[in-house]
Amino acid sequence: MRTKTAPVRTTTGPGPRVGDFGAFVRRAHQAGQLVVQPRMGFGEPATMRAGLHATRYAGATTVGTLTLDSYTRVGDLAAIRTALRKGTGINGFPIVSYDVEITRAVLQDLHADDFPVQVRHGSAAPFDIFVALMRAGLSATEGGPVSYCLPYGRTPLDESMRNWERSSALFTQLRERGASPHMETFGGCLLGQLCPPSMLVAVSVLEAVFFHRLGIDDLSVSYAQQTNGVQDREAVHALRRLCAELLPDADWHVVIYAYMGVYPRTPEGCYRLLGQAAELAVITGSERLIVKTVAESQRIPTIAENVAALEYAGRVAQAAAGTGGRGPAEGGRAAALGDSQKDDSQTYAEARALVDAVLNSHPDLGHALLLAFKRGYLDIPYCVHPDNAGRSRSYIDGDGWLRWADTGSLPLADLVDGRRSRPVTSSDLLEALSYVQRSYDEPSLGGDSPHTAGTPVAPPVARSEEGPPAPSEEGPPLP
Repeated sequence: MRTKTAPVRTTTGPGPRVGDFGAFVRRAHQAGQLVVQPRMGFGEPATMRAGLHATRYAGATTVGTLTLDSYTRVGDLAAIRTALRKGTGINGFPIVSYDVEITRAVLQDLHADDFPVQVRHGSAAPFDIFVALMRAGLSATEGGPVSYCLPYGRTPLDESMRNWERSSALFTQLRERGASPHMETFGGCLLGQLCPPSMLVAVSVLEAVFFHRLGIDDLSVSYAQQTNGVQDREAVHALRRLCAELLPDADWHVVIYAYMGVYPRTPEGCYRLLGQAAELAVITGSERLIVKTVAESQRIPTIAENVAALEYAGRVAQAAAGTGGRGPAEGGRAAALGDSQKDDSQTYAEARALVDAVLNSHPDLGHALLLAFKRGYLDIPYCVHPDNAGRSRSYIDGDGWLRWADTGSLPLADLVDGRRSRPVTSSDLLEALSYVQRSYDEPSLGGDSPHTAGTPVAPPVARSEEGPPAPSEEGPPLP
């Protein structure tokens, strides 16, 4: 495998603390490199270590991921003990259940200043996860009291808020050990699809402000690729502008998620979609991209499939930067402040109205978020969580833009044209859920789609019917 490029992987002098996630992304950005990251997690320690090793030495500028299992997400540690005892599979790394020395062995000689590792988990009750990752020497994670509550279960929102406040207070203690805690919001994804971008931008920003007020000043804000590239660009510019306005004294960067909804089935369709996510990141000056693979619609990807996605995204990003796209180093705080001088986009105006409605509800942001959901100022389309009002609806218009079909009690009456409102039937919803999959698969199956023209396509990757490669083939054994 190819090694990393020198500008990012070399540090001089005392430098940042070991594994400083935000500092690494900033250095890569200044060097003109987009950081790419997998959503990778395996239950077997040797396989997890092999995955991190392969990610580190992939032919791209990468950071590592420990994605946790679904039992840990909901706190069902008894189920993990049973699975480990019986040798049945776990769909992620059970960091809370493993002895800390096992996690440290997985990370040994891999997690470092030039390859920081982030923990991804999906929990509305993450305190034990924070304890475990901090004991293992890690300082980067993600989530949020809204975004890791509403989509993932029925935990009451006020309980999630308390859990995240407590966990964040613990996380800030890393500074006493000389480490810099880094938090990424998941608010830019929520249910993954069919949420108008202004809501994604608003929740991502609000969660970042929530963490900042709790003492975390190294942040990343997320945005998940949606149904139209032009609208996505407008949304990311709105996200950057709001962060520049509301987080002027924080270190922050933008992370793009490759589409998180129903994924294409064909390798060509998968690569088209991933390629457009990489182009979106470059054009908007975003600093990091979380990739998806050719296996997403079928099963958990192998290590090799993750590496192929990382390297492809890296190549597309380099090509986009070299053919007129805004280079990574051009898209930071200055670009966000420059964008703020332009006329308000529709997405910015809507997101700003949503954010202001919440911030003006109560001086305590945690309480303000609870009030916002109670009053319907925040309302996620098609989310069935008991604390979500469930009155807003969305649809995809003829140009592929996500629009509000019904705004419920959202504070958008002066911004959303009521003439665009329309009922959404069950068949409309089912068609919308598969819109992206169909749009990107149809050209491979002999159809035509306006959303794929000009996008580079990688050659199909052979799909292995076996599990991940043996650790001896992919990386060093556990120490």
